[in-house]
Amino acid sequence: MELTSKPVLGFIGIGVMGESMVRNLIKAGYRTLIYTRTKKKAEALITEGAEWQETIKDLASKSDVVMTMVGYPKDVEEVYIGENGILENARSQAILIDFTTSSPSLAEEIYEHALSKQLYALDAPVSGGDVGAKEGRLSIMIGGEQEVFEKVQPILEVMGQNIVLQGPAGAGQHTKMCNQIAIASNMIGVCEAIVYAEKAGLNPTTVLKSIESGAAGSWSLSNLAPRMISNRLEPGFYVKHFIKDMTIALESARQMDMLIPGLELSKQLYEDLAERGEEDSGTQALVTLFRD
Repeated sequence: MELTSKPVLGFIGIGVMGESMVRNLIKAGYRTLIYTRTKKKAEALITEGAEWQETIKDLASKSDVVMTMVGYPKDVEEVYIGENGILENARSQAILIDFTTSSPSLAEEIYEHALSKQLYALDAPVSGGDVGAKEGRLSIMIGGEQEVFEKVQPILEVMGQNIVLQGPAGAGQHTKMCNQIAIASNMIGVCEAIVYAEKAGLNPTTVLKSIESGAAGSWSLSNLAPRMISNRLEPGFYVKHFIKDMTIALESARQMDMLIPGLELSKQLYEDLAERGEEDSGTQALVTLFRD
């Protein structure tokens, strides 16, 4: 398994995160092939140098490294498995990297299937939101083999800064579940703090200056509370995708017979938010429940 200094990259999924990740790869000088269900979404990247592919099969057959950033586990299955998927059409010895937050068991399945095809798979979910993707400073959590990880590390470093191999296949996804569990309860606290400040007649922006650098500090407090205060609900990370992540985390936790009340409460609140029509809003839209 060898990679050239500038391997041909394939990237499937040009959403809020994927678009910025591809843009950083192009800026770093990588030849980057792209595919998404709707070509119109890829037009900006095509003008910047990305090469559009008509099918997943076309992209996989031309790429040394195939990367995916799609929505749900069912989407991961769709792009990887089947006669027109990545596993049946990738070049021998290609490396496959799935950045989607997905099921640990599915990551293990893809890894085993890849090996049977002389391919190498990494599960590599990310954290850092739209800002981290744009600035190339995502946290990337890796599951897979050390040798494979080292081969693609220079590519990963274009998109992220905190890049850690967590263990064998599936370990990246399990680590992302830890991340989402920590965020879930924290988001409730951030919303309550902002609304408390508003109802107490304080300036929430000034309050934020005092509390974000102390013991209460968190990524969500520093990056999402300002959006809550100014009522900017556009997605850096969709409500519907957070619900998907929490569902996976709950299923995994229950398989381990683990008590997880904070996650259960957060998932219920976000499902209530989605029922109010906010599934395509950013996760900071949770604050609207507390303002009512």
